[in-house]
Amino acid sequence: MSLTSNVAPLFPITNPTWIFLVVLVIILFAPLLFNRIRVPHLVGMILAGVLVGEHGLNILSRDSSFELFGKVGLLYIMFLASLEMDLEGLKKNRTRGIAFGLITFTIPTVIGFAVGQWVLHLPWEASLLISCIIASHTLIAYPIVGRYGLSRHDCVTIAIAGTMIALLLALLMLAGVSASAEGDVSLRFWLTFALKCVTYCAFIFYCYPRFTRYFFKHNSDNVTQFTFVLVMLVLSAALSELAGLEGLFGAFLAGLVLNRYIPRVSPLMNRIEFVGNALFIPYFLISVGMLVNLRSMFDHREAVFVIVTLVLTATLTKWLGAWATQLVLRMKAAERRMLFGLSNAHAAGALAIIMVGTQLEVEPGVALIGDDIINGVVLVILVSCIISSLVTERAAREIALADSAAPNGTNDTSDKIMVALNNPDSVEALIDTAVMMRNPKSKKEMIALQVCLDNERVEQQLKQGKINLECAAKTAAAADVPLATHNRVGVNVVGSIVHSMKELEASELLLGLHHKRRMGDSYLGSVATDLLARLNRQVIIVNYLMPVNVVHRIIVAVPKWAEKEVGFYRWVKRVSRMAEQLGCRIDFHAHSDTIPLLRDYIKAYHPSARTSYMPLDDWNDLLIVTQHLSYDHLFVLVSARRGGISWQPAFDNLPTQLVRHFSNNSLMIIYPEQFGQAHELSFAQPLPTK
Repeated sequence: MSLTSNVAPLFPITNPTWIFLVVLVIILFAPLLFNRIRVPHLVGMILAGVLVGEHGLNILSRDSSFELFGKVGLLYIMFLASLEMDLEGLKKNRTRGIAFGLITFTIPTVIGFAVGQWVLHLPWEASLLISCIIASHTLIAYPIVGRYGLSRHDCVTIAIAGTMIALLLALLMLAGVSASAEGDVSLRFWLTFALKCVTYCAFIFYCYPRFTRYFFKHNSDNVTQFTFVLVMLVLSAALSELAGLEGLFGAFLAGLVLNRYIPRVSPLMNRIEFVGNALFIPYFLISVGMLVNLRSMFDHREAVFVIVTLVLTATLTKWLGAWATQLVLRMKAAERRMLFGLSNAHAAGALAIIMVGTQLEVEPGVALIGDDIINGVVLVILVSCIISSLVTERAAREIALADSAAPNGTNDTSDKIMVALNNPDSVEALIDTAVMMRNPKSKKEMIALQVCLDNERVEQQLKQGKINLECAAKTAAAADVPLATHNRVGVNVVGSIVHSMKELEASELLLGLHHKRRMGDSYLGSVATDLLARLNRQVIIVNYLMPVNVVHRIIVAVPKWAEKEVGFYRWVKRVSRMAEQLGCRIDFHAHSDTIPLLRDYIKAYHPSARTSYMPLDDWNDLLIVTQHLSYDHLFVLVSARRGGISWQPAFDNLPTQLVRHFSNNSLMIIYPEQFGQAHELSFAQPLPTK
């Protein structure tokens, strides 16, 4: 008996354990192998699917697990694209995004219909389906963009917006073709379809933010929050299908709504990206490859002609769309390649449309879409995904290199933020705040410090300190941020913190607000008060009454002459970056002389931050700010040390004002750094040049 006859009955593998093992091996080794030959690993996943599929070596069959995980992976791609999108950039580029969407839909639609009618000689309904397939596209190469840190680049935002415009128009055309083939193109059909779509969108945009805000406010467990996000994703996709649209559209809308509740550098975002990139998205790519049957595609000359025609039409029309957009919007060549790379891949929409086409009939017993067209579309998916990955990789590398060479005004990559821990209930909030304020390009680690007093309770303090530091380490690790932990024993808390900052070269200190335990305690507490007296570096004191990611707006009160402090631009940088990560607006209440400096700096170095500026010329009018505060706002108070340039006698009344008027609000008090001698602090720090 031959070896082949002994081995053949073992394939395709049907045991779930072995199926999952083979898939994991592919996910593990395909990137390693293809990276060596400088081919994007997304291409490797697809080609691996071709190899192990039933039309290749027949190692695996495309069973229900590939359909399930593949569908989730597809939804994940669209969800991540909108979740990581810069919403402020989207607003700024909405006209350009709509323009690209119309261009990249119109050109392929017109040329695709013409090719179907006069080259492939298909019925007009089939020609429209072909044009729908060619006009729509999927963001298969988006993970490459994320890997290069370009998720919020303008051309990527334009590409994502254009993708949804093109997909929505293709789905509307598909609905019309389906209704026409079934003989139902009445006004009633379109009114019903429009009503379902409007009702669905209204539910998502009205209910989802409220559900999310309430859930995140009352549930801080990481696993629970991650599961909630998955539920919202799949629910939106399911409701989208009920409305007559594809689940892709629902996944995109879910990410768009949840965008501002999941900061880009948060542990939750890290978990979402990790699970998608490690499992669901690779599963989808492998399942796409398993659809390809190269042997049957070239059985006869007509099949080869159809396949070549469809592949060339799909590729050239998307290139023409990107080229025309470059001319209209006056973009660079690298940005044109990025648009082409992201818009060239056909997968989700093509599969959905072709499945609808196989169920429609021109006449009884005659399908609207034949086998040659199906094979051609499948090969379009394979070739377009490969081209998309290669082009996007090249464009992303070129844009990333250009961006890294340009000055960005954020010279804080060497800063080290120290977080002083004490209360176990505030550890995660403090670390999350530091992560959002930190420059994501920084290679420096953050520092978590726990100080234990050397007294009879030192063992108990050390035990609790170890728990606090472990929690801090887990929170930072979940956000993929390096964190050094130090459990220090000392006879004085303030002295230990000051010495640690000097020894570890920390640039600033972040700590929680003191909780009064005795009637004689001050508002800030003796530790914070003594730290301010002994430290010249920036000190930030926070007290959150709700989870950080639920903050809807940041209200900043800035005193007169704040711009003359040495640390002026440092705290502006921190607050602006935090607002960018939260996706919320900043309202600055500042002196009329300070507002132009704030506006110019943020416009130059944090253009995606949404800001508004209101005059606060007299610090005694601070209570006016209370009318702008709500329960989900963060009130940031920029103060100063006694003797500082911006210090004023009204600061002596701050503790009383905070207790009386701001006790129900999340609070952040910033004491800017003060280096140098007094005469050195008498001039405003100049705005950094670009």
